[in-house]
Amino acid sequence: MSRVDYRHGLVIGKFYPPHLGHVYLIRTAAAHCQQVTVGVLGSSVESIGIAQRVAWLRETFADAPHVRIVGALDDVPIDYTSPAIWAAHVAVMRQAVQEADQLFGTTPTVDAVFTSEPYGQELARQFGSAHVCLDQSRSLYPTSGTAVRADPVAQWQMLPPAVQAGLALRVVVLGAESTGTTTLSHDLATALRQRGGVWARTAWVAEYGREYSHNLLALARAHNPVAGVADIAWQSSNFSAVAAEQCRREDQAARHGSPVLVCDTDAFATRLWHERYLGGPSAGVAAIAAAMPPRSLYLLTSDAGVDFEDDGLRDGAHLRGWMTGRFRELLGAQTVPWVEITGSPAERCRQALERVDACVAQTWRFTKPL
Repeated sequence: MSRVDYRHGLVIGKFYPPHLGHVYLIRTAAAHCQQVTVGVLGSSVESIGIAQRVAWLRETFADAPHVRIVGALDDVPIDYTSPAIWAAHVAVMRQAVQEADQLFGTTPTVDAVFTSEPYGQELARQFGSAHVCLDQSRSLYPTSGTAVRADPVAQWQMLPPAVQAGLALRVVVLGAESTGTTTLSHDLATALRQRGGVWARTAWVAEYGREYSHNLLALARAHNPVAGVADIAWQSSNFSAVAAEQCRREDQAARHGSPVLVCDTDAFATRLWHERYLGGPSAGVAAIAAAMPPRSLYLLTSDAGVDFEDDGLRDGAHLRGWMTGRFRELLGAQTVPWVEITGSPAERCRQALERVDACVAQTWRFTKPL
């Protein structure tokens, strides 16, 4: 049953990072208040920026326009026994409410504070409002920001989709034609899923360019039934379309997967495919690649020891060595870790798993909050 009890609810937190307990708190406030202000109060020592946390929450509550989410820097230390410290924190919170008024329009005075914390009663008193205390024991949503930062993998299912997409380690397999990129990426995703638990949800993003090539070949054959891959008239706009759709599918998959997202190519690789077919770079594709979420690891499939298989869409057997070398150049000029994978399919998958496990162990080192 939905009922509105308050005019203006306030939810305050670090949201470092946001988790389902936070979502429950804000959803409840949204259900019982005409307006809700959410203040994301981060400090300068924390390793996830305030703007990123605000963006995650705004995406999560995009369906609730009366929920106003703003960020504010709060480097005041924590001391619940100090009136001066309380006053300093509350001043930051009031500034956040004022910023929300400027961005979204003025609201009535805060008349309810929603928290799951022991300090909630005093916070409500500071605002002269009611205190709505929800799930302080964490029985409904057994998680916390501390728990997530300590072990994101164990807490993965307690993260909303937007946060999963932001934190997921995006592992991209790329390489020249017929060097086993699809085989390796598929095998890697399968091996991770077989670990069970949260890993069972590991997503695999297929190469959209291959689907697009099939489509262009079908269109060519509508005019000439005997048309082959050499008859496809590639245009620069085709590669921009491929890169954009590859990114869209990747972002969609990242919202509903495991801590690792396995991708068979990405827009970075599309840059080289544009060069291979049209002889030079594309500013449009480069811009799409530059706007991608951070990559965590690139796996380059070597052409050494791999027979070329003509599947009806491939025509670059003579270019495989050049493309592999060009991939090395491009990967060496950027900052994402990368490794060239060699050997049999089983050996390649083993190497890839080792690299992914190392990546998981080294990532998500959150700085301690104030």
